[in-house]
Amino acid sequence: MPRLFTGLEVPHDVAFALSLKRGGLYGARWIDPENYHITLRFIGDVDYATANEVTDGLDRLTNSEAFTIKLGHLGSFGGDKPRALYAGVENNGALQRLQAAQERVLQRLGLEPEGRKFVPHVSLARLRGTSAGELARLMTFSGRFEPLEFAVGRFVLFSSRDSVGGGPYLVEQSYPLAARLLRIG
Repeated sequence: MPRLFTGLEVPHDVAFALSLKRGGLYGARWIDPENYHITLRFIGDVDYATANEVTDGLDRLTNSEAFTIKLGHLGSFGGDKPRALYAGVENNGALQRLQAAQERVLQRLGLEPEGRKFVPHVSLARLRGTSAGELARLMTFSGRFEPLEFAVGRFVLFSSRDSVGGGPYLVEQSYPLAARLLRIG
C-alpha cells in the first residue's frame, strides 16, 4: 500500500537557503533539504486501485494556473509543546484555490475530508523534548528571515515510506499548471 500526498517541490537554491537555518536546537531532528516540500493534501495509505483513481482524478485539474510562492517567516506547531519548526508561506490565493480544488477531487473519489486547516509551510525540523522557550530563543536569535520566492509550474503526487517522518519522498506523478497569459495594452 502506498502512502500518498500531494505537494509542491522546493527548488534547490531555496532548499539550500532554508538549510542554513539548521542547528542549535535541542531535540530537533532536521529534515534533509532534498525532502523539503509544501504539502497540499495528505492522502494516506491507500490500496493500488485507489492510488490509480487519485492519479487520474488529479489529472483533471487542468485549469489551475502557475503562480509564485513566498516563504516569509519561521513558525512552529505545537504551542507550549512544540513539535515542528517550519518556514511559512505568505498568503496566496492561487495556492489556496489549488489546494481546495484537490480537496474537492479527492472527496469525490470517496476519501475523507482533510481534518486540519490548510497551513502551507515547509517543515524544517521535527521536535521532541524541545521547550517553547528554547524554540523562541532560536527564532529570536536566528536573525531576520529574508523572504524566499520561487515559481510553481507544477504540483506532484508524492509517495513516502512508512517512517517517522521527514522522507525520503518519491515523485510518483507530476501535474503541470497552466502558464498565465500576459495581457498587453
